[in-house]
Amino acid sequence: MLEEFKKFALKGNVVDLAVGVIIGAAFGAIVNSMVADIIMPIIGAITGGLDFSNYFTGLSKTVTATNLADAKKQGAVLAWGSFLTLTLNFIIIAFVLFLVIRLMNRLKAKEEAAPPAPEKPTKDQELLTEIRDLLKSK
Repeated sequence: MLEEFKKFALKGNVVDLAVGVIIGAAFGAIVNSMVADIIMPIIGAITGGLDFSNYFTGLSKTVTATNLADAKKQGAVLAWGSFLTLTLNFIIIAFVLFLVIRLMNRLKAKEEAAPPAPEKPTKDQELLTEIRDLLKSK
């Protein structure tokens, strides 16, 4: 059973998948930082410091707090601002991934579109071609 597991774990697809997950997680962290540290502050500056993540609706009368963390301690809340922020993050991340994949597909298409030029025949090949052509003509 250990040998079978070793074959499975070292199979190319599993290793490729593991590398993809690790790179994807690192890329996700970069894009999350871009959204949180660059894009959302710009949106906040444009909208006058608007921060959606602290918007909520209390679902009981005991919720009187003005910020989300305290409101959650007081009772049930509908944290629609956090949901909106995460939805915007998802849309931005999906768009960035779309752009990256689109760029990769274009680069791949350029590689496939330009086949390598055929090699020039050697002197021996040229002579053999001439001999073949002469034999065909007779």
